[in-house]
Amino acid sequence: MSAAPAAATAPPLLEVEGVSAGYGAVQALNTVSLQVQPGEIVTLIGANGAGKSTLLMTICGQPRPRAGRIRLGGEDITGQPTHAIMRRGVAQSPEGRRIFPRMTVRENLLMGAEALSKEDPAPQMAQACRLFPRLQERLWQRGGTLSGGEQQMLAIGRALMSKPRLLLLDEPSLGLAPLVVRQIFDAIRQLNAETGLTVLLVEQNANLALRLAHRAYVLVNGRITMEGSGRALLARPEIRDAYLGGGHG
Repeated sequence: MSAAPAAATAPPLLEVEGVSAGYGAVQALNTVSLQVQPGEIVTLIGANGAGKSTLLMTICGQPRPRAGRIRLGGEDITGQPTHAIMRRGVAQSPEGRRIFPRMTVRENLLMGAEALSKEDPAPQMAQACRLFPRLQERLWQRGGTLSGGEQQMLAIGRALMSKPRLLLLDEPSLGLAPLVVRQIFDAIRQLNAETGLTVLLVEQNANLALRLAHRAYVLVNGRITMEGSGRALLARPEIRDAYLGGGHG
């Protein structure tokens, strides 16, 4: 498990306060509140349909909250458009990866650097390739020809290209072989330890996620039902019964 960062003297990097959101008549989130301190890895676990991905998307501006507030570094970003939120230092690696299959690995990475404006993207590309050496080997290969694990590495690398202060990871283990999953989780741990990057991780593989995280929240039917350190939640019998049978909820 990652060592917890030093106690924060600044406000939370991310603060979600009483947020409700949904799609049409469907209420996916109900008065959800959570905090992510600078330098933390925080994970959100829950079953399919619990609202985990909706929460990440709401943080990014789509859908917009029906109630509640979202703050980034103390600044209210509730209802701001997605591009404005991204330019304030949020990046997302979405569920299903969503890379550009006809573009090369290099072109995909450069798409993630759009928020850098006129900054040289070379240092960020070098960082992504150090974190995931397979990307360096396949810079000129089309994204659609990569394996599932390589595409996930590319999606995370693309998100890192914008130099985010908050990285949102949505189901990075989905559909991947256990060895590849461990490589990706090791890379997340390394990135956090070396750079202090703050990570909010949505993940069904509760075993790995809770071992990685400093803190965790449990989302059930759109509501936070439990929170605590990753280690503490990992030890709770109800968590083990509900989410750790074979490692997935």
